[in-house]
Amino acid sequence: MAGHSKWAQIKRTKAVVDAKRGAVFTRLGREIMVAARGCADPAGNFQLRTAIEKAKAAGVPNANIDRAIAKGAGSSGPDAEQFEAVRYEGYGAGGVAVLVEALTDNRNRTAADLRLAFGKQGGNLGETGCVSYLFVQRSVVRVDLNGGQNVDEEAFLDLLLALAEGGGPAVLSWQIEADGAEVFGDFTDLEALQDGLRRIGLGVREWEHRWIPVTPCQLKNTESLRACLRMLEVIEDLDDVRSVVSNLEVDDTLLEQLLQAS
Repeated sequence: MAGHSKWAQIKRTKAVVDAKRGAVFTRLGREIMVAARGCADPAGNFQLRTAIEKAKAAGVPNANIDRAIAKGAGSSGPDAEQFEAVRYEGYGAGGVAVLVEALTDNRNRTAADLRLAFGKQGGNLGETGCVSYLFVQRSVVRVDLNGGQNVDEEAFLDLLLALAEGGGPAVLSWQIEADGAEVFGDFTDLEALQDGLRRIGLGVREWEHRWIPVTPCQLKNTESLRACLRMLEVIEDLDDVRSVVSNLEVDDTLLEQLLQAS
């Protein structure tokens, strides 16, 4: 029986992993479909090129990518072009601001799902604009820096200055991490920023537009933190949701208390 139980656990774990993988593939496929509407040629469509790169990084098969491009371009029937990008805003427990970006073919369904996800954990779905003023949208490019080991920060800064001096877009900020660095620029500079970073010899790994909170919200008790984290997790798992960002700032001590309690 012990062997049977172990095998059953493995199957359940694999099912969860496969389900999450399938959900990611579906979301990325929708991004490609929406991006391919204007132009199905990645060489002339930066949005499509970005979506394809994200899909490849996530391991989406080429056949799936080609099929999504064809659907988005309208060559696979009238249902292919129904998805649209929609932003939703709301509050979590303790007043945490939440921005949700979705790709949906039914706004009413998506709004109802989100309203339920917010409400069950003490939050509420608000009107457009109710929290977006607490965030700024930036271009973010992730680059390789020799695995992040012993990076010469002065040399890296010199490279970024050379980018601006050479006519490239302005770098607003940057952050070195364990496996590379993230470079931040204006929202409109995403394509120019990643092109410029390549020109100065940096290996570009990923690029995206990202909402960044400018006014953080730190919760003071474990119950509010638990409810907020659970809410964000539930929202993230919804089929129509593309991305979720909040201004939640987690206190390490509070988080440790929460983990110990669970």
